[in-house]
Amino acid sequence: MSPELGSETDPNSEVAISERLISVVIPMWNELEMLPRTIEAMSKELDSLVEQGAVGNWELLFVDDASTDGCGELADEYSAADARIQVRHHVTNRKLGGSIRTGLAAASGDLILYTDADLPFDPAEIRQAIHLLDLYSADVVAAYRLQRKGEGPLRFFYSYLYNTLVNALLGLRIRDVNFAFKLAKRWVIDSVQLKSEGSFIDAELLARARNEGAEIIQFGVDYFPRTRGVSTLSSPAVILKMLREMFSLGAELRRSTKNPANPVNQVT
Repeated sequence: MSPELGSETDPNSEVAISERLISVVIPMWNELEMLPRTIEAMSKELDSLVEQGAVGNWELLFVDDASTDGCGELADEYSAADARIQVRHHVTNRKLGGSIRTGLAAASGDLILYTDADLPFDPAEIRQAIHLLDLYSADVVAAYRLQRKGEGPLRFFYSYLYNTLVNALLGLRIRDVNFAFKLAKRWVIDSVQLKSEGSFIDAELLARARNEGAEIIQFGVDYFPRTRGVSTLSSPAVILKMLREMFSLGAELRRSTKNPANPVNQVT
């Protein structure tokens, strides 16, 4: 049975469910076109979560990765108008992993979610992710794309191959490793020591979380492919860097004395 909203506490903290703070971390690089829509959509959904009693408050944390199009300055304007919107700036470009690490370190929430600035899913799915986290007493919720026809065959092939390698080398069973929808409890983020500066950050977070004993569950969401801006995730240089990091982490985890017992489960 689903927990009655507001009536229980999170088993990993002393905070009542209805009083939890959720932090949403969004890295961005030259996302000026997307930013107003993203802030509007996210703020509306997060306000709804507060009204429903799923959380007590929220913060929206943007990490500007040395953008050159003015999106960092625009984010600062939104922050000046609403203290729940926070911005961190990189002086030099630190790529996806560096931006997510900056955001996770700055986040103060009991629950922490990170996603992309182009919002590849309906923000209403956040409510379902929180519900599943509570219902199954899980520690991490990782979403996967129900359909990926808008990506093109080459990108789909890269993703299939990457997911297969990650699961085989890191001992996971994740359907969609790099999809930008990860929700985690505070203790998980505090426990893992992330090192990746690039796109391997998703796999590293999941593998290290499981190594710490976190229970990971998955659920499917409708996917909205990027229509503006530029994605560099499929470039050969990015892929080679991810492979090097993957093999390095796999060797590290095999040397670990920890023996995680919690499986990775798919619930929807």
